[in-house]
Amino acid sequence: MESMLNKLKSTVTKVTADMTSAVMGNPVTREFEVGRHIASGGPGMCWRIYNGTKKSTKQEVAVFVFDKKIIDRYQKFEKDQIIDSLKKGVQQLTRLRHPRLLTVQHPLEESRDCLAFCTEPVFASLANVLGQWDNLPSPVPTDIKEYKLYDVETKYGLLQISEGLTFLHNGVKMVHRNLCTQNVILNKSGAWKIMGFDFSISSSNPSEAEPKYVCKEWDPNLPSLCLPNPEYVAPEYILSVSCDAASDMYSLGVLIHAVFNEGKPVFQVNKQDIYKSFSRQLDQLSRLKPGVLSQIPEEVREHVKMLLSVTSNVRPDADQMTKIPFFDDVGAKTLQYFDSLFQQDNLQKSQFYKGLPKVLPKLPQRVVIYRILPALASEFVNPDMVPFVLPNVLLIAEECTKEEYIRLVLPDLTPVFKQQEPVQASNMILLIFLQKMDLLLTKTPPEDIKNSVLPMVYRAVEAPSIQIQELCLNIIPTFANLIEYPSMKNALIPRIKSTCLQTSSLAVRVNSLVCLGKILEYLDKWYVIDEILPFLQQIPSREPAVLMGILGIYKCTFTHKKLGIPKEHLASKSLPHLVSLSIDNNLNLNQFNSFMAVIKDMLTRMEAEHKTKLEQLHVMQEQQRSLNITNPMNQSEETKSTPSPATQVRDIDEIFGGTSGGAGVNGKENGPSSTASQPSRVSLTLEEKQRLAKEQEQAAKLRSQQPLAPQSVKPATTTTQAKDLTSSLLNNMTSLNNLSLTSGPRGNISSPFPSGSNMGGMGTMGPVSNGFNSPMGFQTGGMGMGMRPTNPALYGGMATTTSTPNFSALTQNQNQPGKPPDMSVLDSLFTSSKPKVSLNQMAPNPAPGTTAPSPWLNQFGTGQPPQTAPMQAAPMGMAGGMQGGFGRQANPFFNPQNFSQPVAPPATNTGMMKQSTSVNNDLKDLFG
Repeated sequence: MESMLNKLKSTVTKVTADMTSAVMGNPVTREFEVGRHIASGGPGMCWRIYNGTKKSTKQEVAVFVFDKKIIDRYQKFEKDQIIDSLKKGVQQLTRLRHPRLLTVQHPLEESRDCLAFCTEPVFASLANVLGQWDNLPSPVPTDIKEYKLYDVETKYGLLQISEGLTFLHNGVKMVHRNLCTQNVILNKSGAWKIMGFDFSISSSNPSEAEPKYVCKEWDPNLPSLCLPNPEYVAPEYILSVSCDAASDMYSLGVLIHAVFNEGKPVFQVNKQDIYKSFSRQLDQLSRLKPGVLSQIPEEVREHVKMLLSVTSNVRPDADQMTKIPFFDDVGAKTLQYFDSLFQQDNLQKSQFYKGLPKVLPKLPQRVVIYRILPALASEFVNPDMVPFVLPNVLLIAEECTKEEYIRLVLPDLTPVFKQQEPVQASNMILLIFLQKMDLLLTKTPPEDIKNSVLPMVYRAVEAPSIQIQELCLNIIPTFANLIEYPSMKNALIPRIKSTCLQTSSLAVRVNSLVCLGKILEYLDKWYVIDEILPFLQQIPSREPAVLMGILGIYKCTFTHKKLGIPKEHLASKSLPHLVSLSIDNNLNLNQFNSFMAVIKDMLTRMEAEHKTKLEQLHVMQEQQRSLNITNPMNQSEETKSTPSPATQVRDIDEIFGGTSGGAGVNGKENGPSSTASQPSRVSLTLEEKQRLAKEQEQAAKLRSQQPLAPQSVKPATTTTQAKDLTSSLLNNMTSLNNLSLTSGPRGNISSPFPSGSNMGGMGTMGPVSNGFNSPMGFQTGGMGMGMRPTNPALYGGMATTTSTPNFSALTQNQNQPGKPPDMSVLDSLFTSSKPKVSLNQMAPNPAPGTTAPSPWLNQFGTGQPPQTAPMQAAPMGMAGGMQGGFGRQANPFFNPQNFSQPVAPPATNTGMMKQSTSVNNDLKDLFG
């Protein structure tokens, strides 16, 4: 690998050195940059051909360089002859101007080391193409080595040479005398050009009709560069020292033979004995064998045989050769017409360009790209011809590779993208470009699309011509996938929306909606919801086609997998809009049915989605509610047992430190003493400490019990037929109190709660549970244990076999003579906000036919205290530390009929919680 790189480096260095040494110091280098060595040509292949550019204009040229080192072996006078001959040829070529002659861009310049001049860009000489690689760089360029002439190129090339000879013979009265493959140059476009006028002779009597040409005798002693190529020279010049236009026609016949025989002439000439060779050649030409011309196409074979005739008068002249059927080829005529376009008017050109698309597929790609395309591009300077030329250019572009398109086609199309004058031509250009938009977007680089192609599309959408707008809107969906999303979102769609709203043409408006519907799939969901759907409500017209277009966009958005419409948008915007459109009077039955089908689909999906959402939400709520119901007391306990750090310290002190004083009946007597003995805890009274102890005890009991389901007791309406249970109730309570005083704990009565709940300030009591403890008897649904109910009539689960009031303190007080009974224990039965009532007022009136009140109640005396007498409210052992007072009507123990079976509750009590089954069973056991 390294050796190959070194070899390549040495080759490049050698070529560069040769080129630099050859051109260095030549005045040509002042104006032109000389590039690489690409070909060779001229007499004896002595001219090296380099590519180059003009420094001022960057115009591409070919630089012909003759290195004087080639003739170092000659004598000085021979060198001078060679130099003079070369100079004459270049000077003659510079003076002649014709499309069939090589065009000189800069005249011959001479320096100490070389001769140089510049011409139009050149590919190679015909000799190079046919396999003569003398004076070429090493290695031979690949494009020359692999170059093959197509039939159309050969035909048209020979036609060009014939036309060039016609110009020389008839136009300037000159014979070339050295027409051969070395002096035929193929320019960059593939056109064949004549050069090498070193031995040309002008007529001695140019003013006369019959020109006369005077030539010198062949001198074999002259250097080869000072003599024509003997293999292409007519026999009469060598043998009789005569030449005329027919001599060039003989050279043309040999040239045609060489073209079809890989560069070989008809005969090989011995330059050492040229006269003998030509004498033998003359005999062979007189009896030309058929095999000599076998490679030449049959339609031109006879004409070549005539050109090679020994008799010069038999040879066709140049003008006649241009008219032979061999050159009546469609491709050759097409190329010939392109070369003569400058002579045609616009009408003739337009007719030719209209028929050109039929011919282009028949031509080789190389011919089309390098011969026809440049000719077409030259017509872009004529605005009136652009609509006729552009279809052919785009047709050629389709066959080009992307690299060829960017290099050869796009530079000429860029100005056409922006052409807006004349208006009629501009509209036609837009139509043509729109029809080939997929080609432009596929092969044009993104930057050029953004700067040239898309602005043209935007201009077409906003064009004043309705036809252009319709075509543009119809074509946009076909190449929408090739447009970048930002360009589509920010530039194209806003223009389509504006056109739809502002146009007065129904067709344009409908096509706008159809266009939007087709390109929805290339947009994102939220852009469609935020920009496209609200735009539909702004469309002013209500023609059926417009309405169906709107429906189509809604349907496409609704049904497309990538898009879709959220149910919120369906409910608030889409459905109201569609419903209002569906009842338009312009719609027929089928159109109305289409609207209703879409509306029903939307409603169905919206219902399903929202129903699913609500079901999921309901399941979550039920799960949360079941958790809250399963553990309501734990939640309440956790909520209420999170006191501040200071409160926790006080609670600990009360539990483990204790209070030294005993509790009095009212719980107030020991308050000052405890305060005096513990000055650091002056904030808590004895009642509060007792309440805290009760709360902790109740909490411990409740944690060991199963939670009760929240139920509510619906009070029944009082009827005259209700059974009065007052007497039996009071008797039962009396017997229970007596039992508690004598027998201690009651193990034979089942209770859902642990026994032994003491009431604060009432002395030692039996373990009968108090029915008024809020945590046990007054639990309400949705509230924590022990909290005050919002309605005094709401209780649940309070009447059990053990939930009777504990009045043992009253009986103990009766046994103490002289001390009035302490009624403060009953104060918790009343709310502080209610008027205080006496016990006689709370006693139920005996029903007719019943006995007097129970003797247990007569123990308190017959006197009735005034209603306004205040009763001292004692704190109750409620778990939450809140006092729960209840009036007479709210307390079931003072209104026994509440325990009877209730009738249908009134409508206003629908919020109350139902009584549990266990409570009803307990009531039946207790009250019969």
